[in-house]
Amino acid sequence: MKTKPFVLSICFALLSFAFVSTGAAADTKMEQALRDADAEWSRVAAAKDLDKTVSFYADDAMVLPPNQSMVTSKTGIRNLWKGFLDSLTDISWKTTRVEMAKSGDMGYLIGTYAMTMKDGTKDTGKYCEVWKKQADGKWKVAADMFSSDLPATPASSSLAPAAPEKK
Repeated sequence: MKTKPFVLSICFALLSFAFVSTGAAADTKMEQALRDADAEWSRVAAAKDLDKTVSFYADDAMVLPPNQSMVTSKTGIRNLWKGFLDSLTDISWKTTRVEMAKSGDMGYLIGTYAMTMKDGTKDTGKYCEVWKKQADGKWKVAADMFSSDLPATPASSSLAPAAPEKK
Protein backbone atom coordinates (compact mmCIF):
# COMPACT_ATOMS: atom_id res chain seq x y z
CA MET A 1 0.00 0.00 0.00
CA LYS A 2 2.84 2.39 0.75
CA THR A 3 4.47 1.78 -2.62
CA LYS A 4 1.52 3.29 -4.54
CA PRO A 5 1.91 6.81 -3.01
CA PHE A 6 5.68 6.54 -3.48
CA VAL A 7 5.32 5.61 -7.17
CA LEU A 8 2.76 8.38 -7.67
CA SER A 9 5.02 10.95 -6.07
CA ILE A 10 7.94 9.83 -8.26
CA CYS A 11 5.74 10.08 -11.37
CA PHE A 12 4.55 13.53 -10.32
CA ALA A 13 8.13 14.67 -9.70
CA LEU A 14 9.27 13.37 -13.10
CA LEU A 15 6.31 15.01 -14.82
CA SER A 16 7.06 18.32 -13.08
CA PHE A 17 10.69 18.07 -14.11
CA ALA A 18 9.64 17.42 -17.71
CA PHE A 19 7.55 20.60 -17.79
CA VAL A 20 10.31 22.67 -16.20
CA SER A 21 12.86 21.21 -18.59
CA THR A 22 10.61 21.92 -21.57
CA GLY A 23 10.27 25.54 -20.44
CA ALA A 24 14.03 25.85 -20.05
CA ALA A 25 14.55 24.26 -23.45
CA ALA A 26 12.07 26.72 -24.99
CA ASP A 27 13.90 29.63 -23.34
CA THR A 28 17.22 28.33 -24.68
CA LYS A 29 15.70 27.93 -28.14
CA MET A 30 14.33 31.50 -28.11
CA GLU A 31 17.63 32.85 -26.79
CA GLN A 32 19.47 31.08 -29.59
CA ALA A 33 16.99 32.43 -32.14
CA LEU A 34 17.79 35.98 -30.95
CA ARG A 35 21.54 35.33 -30.99
CA ASP A 36 21.25 33.96 -34.53
CA ALA A 37 19.13 36.91 -35.70
CA ASP A 38 21.61 39.39 -34.24
CA ALA A 39 24.57 37.57 -35.82
CA GLU A 40 22.80 37.63 -39.19
CA TRP A 41 22.09 41.35 -38.75
CA SER A 42 25.81 41.95 -38.11
CA ARG A 43 26.73 39.99 -41.26
CA VAL A 44 24.22 41.96 -43.35
CA ALA A 45 25.54 45.28 -42.04
CA ALA A 46 29.15 44.19 -42.69
CA ALA A 47 28.12 43.45 -46.29
CA LYS A 48 26.77 47.03 -46.41
CA ASP A 49 23.32 45.90 -47.51
CA LEU A 50 21.26 48.93 -46.45
CA ASP A 51 17.82 47.48 -47.19
CA LYS A 52 18.46 44.22 -45.32
CA THR A 53 20.13 46.07 -42.43
CA VAL A 54 17.11 48.32 -41.94
CA SER A 55 14.71 45.35 -42.34
CA PHE A 56 15.74 44.05 -38.91
CA TYR A 57 13.88 46.95 -37.24
CA ALA A 58 10.23 46.82 -36.22
CA ASP A 59 7.96 49.38 -37.86
CA ASP A 60 7.77 51.36 -34.60
CA ALA A 61 11.48 50.97 -33.71
CA MET A 62 13.60 53.63 -32.01
CA VAL A 63 17.35 54.08 -32.39
CA LEU A 64 19.22 56.00 -29.71
CA PRO A 65 22.59 56.91 -31.24
CA PRO A 66 25.24 58.65 -29.14
CA ASN A 67 25.39 62.45 -29.29
CA GLN A 68 22.33 62.65 -31.54
CA SER A 69 18.58 62.87 -31.25
CA MET A 70 16.50 59.73 -31.02
CA VAL A 71 15.47 58.34 -34.43
CA THR A 72 11.86 57.12 -34.51
CA SER A 73 10.89 56.54 -38.15
CA LYS A 74 11.87 53.96 -40.76
CA THR A 75 13.08 56.78 -43.03
CA GLY A 76 15.16 58.24 -40.20
CA ILE A 77 16.63 54.83 -39.36
CA ARG A 78 17.42 54.24 -43.03
CA ASN A 79 19.16 57.63 -43.28
CA LEU A 80 21.11 56.95 -40.09
CA TRP A 81 22.34 53.58 -41.39
CA LYS A 82 23.10 55.03 -44.83
CA GLY A 83 25.39 57.56 -43.13
CA PHE A 84 27.04 54.79 -41.10
CA LEU A 85 27.57 52.44 -44.01
CA ASP A 86 28.84 55.23 -46.28
CA SER A 87 31.47 56.22 -43.70
CA LEU A 88 32.67 52.72 -42.72
CA THR A 89 35.00 50.17 -44.20
CA ASP A 90 34.10 47.54 -41.59
CA ILE A 91 31.49 46.95 -38.88
CA SER A 92 30.63 43.95 -36.72
CA TRP A 93 29.07 43.20 -33.38
CA LYS A 94 28.72 40.22 -31.08
CA THR A 95 26.13 39.44 -28.45
CA THR A 96 27.53 38.74 -24.99
CA ARG A 97 24.28 38.49 -23.01
CA VAL A 98 20.66 37.63 -23.76
CA GLU A 99 17.74 37.94 -21.36
CA MET A 100 14.26 36.75 -22.29
CA ALA A 101 10.91 37.90 -20.91
CA LYS A 102 8.93 35.12 -19.26
CA SER A 103 6.19 35.73 -21.83
CA GLY A 104 8.61 34.70 -24.58
CA ASP A 105 7.70 37.62 -26.82
CA MET A 106 10.50 40.01 -25.88
CA GLY A 107 14.19 39.88 -25.09
CA TYR A 108 17.17 42.12 -24.84
CA LEU A 109 20.72 41.65 -26.06
CA ILE A 110 23.88 43.30 -24.82
CA GLY A 111 27.13 43.07 -26.68
CA THR A 112 30.14 44.78 -28.14
CA TYR A 113 30.85 46.26 -31.54
CA ALA A 114 33.89 47.21 -33.59
CA MET A 115 34.06 49.40 -36.65
CA THR A 116 36.64 51.05 -38.86
CA MET A 117 35.94 54.36 -40.53
CA LYS A 118 37.07 55.15 -44.09
CA ASP A 119 39.72 57.51 -42.63
CA GLY A 120 41.22 54.57 -40.72
CA THR A 121 39.79 55.54 -37.32
CA LYS A 122 38.79 52.51 -35.28
CA ASP A 123 36.03 52.47 -32.71
CA THR A 124 34.83 49.88 -30.25
CA GLY A 125 31.84 50.12 -27.98
CA LYS A 126 28.82 48.42 -26.53
CA TYR A 127 25.15 48.13 -27.38
CA CYS A 128 21.78 47.18 -25.99
CA GLU A 129 18.99 46.00 -28.27
CA VAL A 130 15.40 45.20 -27.34
CA TRP A 131 13.84 42.61 -29.66
CA LYS A 132 10.10 41.90 -29.93
CA LYS A 133 8.40 38.92 -31.51
CA GLN A 134 6.07 40.21 -34.23
CA ALA A 135 2.60 38.90 -35.05
CA ASP A 136 4.12 36.81 -37.87
CA GLY A 137 6.51 35.14 -35.37
CA LYS A 138 9.63 36.94 -36.61
CA TRP A 139 11.91 38.79 -34.21
CA LYS A 140 12.50 42.52 -34.89
CA VAL A 141 14.50 45.20 -33.09
CA ALA A 142 12.23 47.61 -31.19
CA ALA A 143 14.97 49.68 -29.54
CA ASP A 144 18.66 49.99 -30.38
CA MET A 145 21.16 51.95 -28.29
CA PHE A 146 24.93 52.03 -28.59
CA SER A 147 27.90 54.04 -27.39
CA SER A 148 31.62 54.20 -28.00
CA ASP A 149 34.29 53.14 -25.53
CA LEU A 150 36.50 55.97 -26.84
CA PRO A 151 36.82 59.07 -24.66
CA ALA A 152 34.29 61.79 -25.42
CA THR A 153 35.52 64.54 -27.70
CA PRO A 154 36.00 67.71 -25.66
CA ALA A 155 33.72 70.61 -26.55
CA SER A 156 35.36 73.19 -28.77
CA SER A 157 36.40 76.42 -27.11
CA SER A 158 33.91 78.38 -29.22
CA LEU A 159 31.07 76.41 -27.61
CA ALA A 160 32.40 76.63 -24.07
CA PRO A 161 30.71 79.24 -21.88
CA ALA A 162 32.63 82.46 -21.58
CA ALA A 163 34.20 83.33 -18.25
CA PRO A 164 32.25 85.97 -16.36
CA GLU A 165 33.63 89.51 -16.69
CA LYS A 166 35.26 91.01 -13.63
CA LYS A 167 34.13 94.52 -12.69
